[in-house]
Amino acid sequence: MPDAPPAAPSETLAQLARAHGVATDYWDWKGNHVTVSRETVTAVLAALGVDLGDDDAADDAARAALADKALESWRRVLPPVIVMREGWTPWVPVHVPADTAVSARITLEEGETRDIAEVDHQVEPREVDGERIGEVTFELPSDLPLGYHRMQVSYGDDGQSAETTVIVTPASLQLPAALQHDRAWGLTTQLYSVRSEHSWGIGDAADLAELGTWAARQGADFVLINPVHAAEPVAPMEASPYLPTSRRFVNPMYIRVEEVAELGYLSAAQHQLVEWHSDDARRLNQLDHLDRDGSWQSKQAALRMIFRTERTHRRRRDFESFCEREGQGLLDFATWSAIAADRGLPWSDWPTDLQDPRSTAVAAERDRLAEDVEFHCWLQWVVQSQFLDAQRELRAAGMSLGVIQDLAVGVHPGGADAWSLGDVLAGGVSVGAPPDDYNQQGQSWSQPPWRPDRLAALDYQPYRDLLRTSLRMAGGLRVDHILGLFRLWWVPEGKDPSQGTYVRYDHEAMVGILALEAQRAGAVIIGEDLGTVEDWVRDYLAERGLFGTSILWFERTDDGAPRQPETYRSLALASVTTHDLPPTAGYLQGEHVTVRHELGLLEHSLEEELEQDTAQREKVLAALRERGLLRDGASVDDQVDALHRFLTWSPSKLLGVSVNDLAGDVRTINQPGTFEEYPNWRLPLAGADREAVTLDQLMVSRRAKRLIRAVTRRGEGA
Repeated sequence: MPDAPPAAPSETLAQLARAHGVATDYWDWKGNHVTVSRETVTAVLAALGVDLGDDDAADDAARAALADKALESWRRVLPPVIVMREGWTPWVPVHVPADTAVSARITLEEGETRDIAEVDHQVEPREVDGERIGEVTFELPSDLPLGYHRMQVSYGDDGQSAETTVIVTPASLQLPAALQHDRAWGLTTQLYSVRSEHSWGIGDAADLAELGTWAARQGADFVLINPVHAAEPVAPMEASPYLPTSRRFVNPMYIRVEEVAELGYLSAAQHQLVEWHSDDARRLNQLDHLDRDGSWQSKQAALRMIFRTERTHRRRRDFESFCEREGQGLLDFATWSAIAADRGLPWSDWPTDLQDPRSTAVAAERDRLAEDVEFHCWLQWVVQSQFLDAQRELRAAGMSLGVIQDLAVGVHPGGADAWSLGDVLAGGVSVGAPPDDYNQQGQSWSQPPWRPDRLAALDYQPYRDLLRTSLRMAGGLRVDHILGLFRLWWVPEGKDPSQGTYVRYDHEAMVGILALEAQRAGAVIIGEDLGTVEDWVRDYLAERGLFGTSILWFERTDDGAPRQPETYRSLALASVTTHDLPPTAGYLQGEHVTVRHELGLLEHSLEEELEQDTAQREKVLAALRERGLLRDGASVDDQVDALHRFLTWSPSKLLGVSVNDLAGDVRTINQPGTFEEYPNWRLPLAGADREAVTLDQLMVSRRAKRLIRAVTRRGEGA
């Protein structure tokens, strides 16, 4: 007999789940209605701080928790945070002892104070914890400027008070001037894989500047790179840029040692040591796979010498200003990095009192490791400065946007953010994705998700901090899996990815703050909105001025035919491929199917999957032939060019061209659903023969220049 289906949540448990934004059912990628198991719902609620105990008493506990949730807002004088759009006039409930006089005012970010009017809105008082509590309503004015303000209320005869943050966000993110009446094309790349003759085994910030200024001369307006978030300071360094230790801080692996100013003040003997480390690291450029650990070992040794060198007064002031601006967050990250280098990872193996960043034991360790803590602060100053310099160079070279950074979905559970942010991240669950067409077993990304309640309680400050760091170094930000600002797939520990459920976030706050920070930085936001998407989400993103993502292979009509480029969205980054698929030449040869077959990731036989994939690709190529972009018997290179020219007919404001396509690479960069089974994120840029290609070779490549011509010859026939 088949196994009995898992038990569904009771009605009481379902109500409690909905009150906390936890889904008890959903529609899967095949259109089937799925009921989430009671076990999953209970585990996800526990991760949100709602522990229902053992199964026998769970319904009684759920009933009590539901009653407690109903009183939550009444126990607060003010909401933990208020997020509104410019021009809105939201009503704000204030809960104080019944029949108590209340006054309210708002202090704007720049210091101006305004009174707030009370609304004639009668609400019946409620009994809360033995006290009769009333509700007084105030209306925020419609002319509040964009920014972060503070609302204060005073009440009672003894002058009691409370306050909360009011965040005013743009109704719609303004497009940069260059995109208001025109389109732009640019490159997309995994920066670490683009190595030049001067790289220390890994592509770095100087390589980005070199690539970008070359691309600018070809007419490109941006270079979109992989996340450059911080990784482990000790070996083994996590290869995936989408599983960082911190999303706020940057991986110093990307520092170009020769461009650190203090290098010039080293002694002759120290210079010789740096040269020795450089020669050792450059040998890594010959390897078939990237060696992050070897590269960082050489760089760190050289950087420690430079760090100990005397700095000029100007440089010292700049470093001190950086540390002051980054504040406690930088100090926490540097402390974690220093302790990790001293004691090893994971930090869950550290003594218990070192697992709390606010403990006296951690303060003592910070003092003991003071030089190392300062070193990790200094590394952040250097690497962020080099990325900022790269952005300036790209803009000076003529790019309208320059660098577009990438924001990962989450962080490593054993990383710095998981240590320093405490209960802002949920424990016992992982972020992932339900099964879909390209990942038929679902995905679990081993990342603890934000707790939406704790984010609100902290005025979204951790979220604001990480956005500002990325946007400070860029003209745009790609948000990986932007659907996570609306809902995230939470997978309880020990469960298969298919046994998770969705948890809702306050998308008005998450998207609004993102738009606010981007508008202040003059940047564009590109949301990676692929996968299982609710019908209204893409319209909402467009309404707020955020770009979506259109991948040619995924753009199909309801009957499976390729979508004509003229029907693409205007507010989108269109491209032929993405990092979770092979480069275009590889995709055309079925690389993604054969690799998944070898790894056991297909639901059907290899023959069936190849037949289906070939048929789908042929539909696209037939559309190109019908429109005069491709001749019968065309080579793979001809097909790659034609596919990109096809996209130039779209109205999409941004068009991305993969650097791997410029090189003719065929290998998958990342195969979702695998860990060590495939060399994810470890492959250097290569050509059609799978041999490594340097940045220097790419910039004189006929193949690269030919593909660039295909992109810049908008709408012309083959």
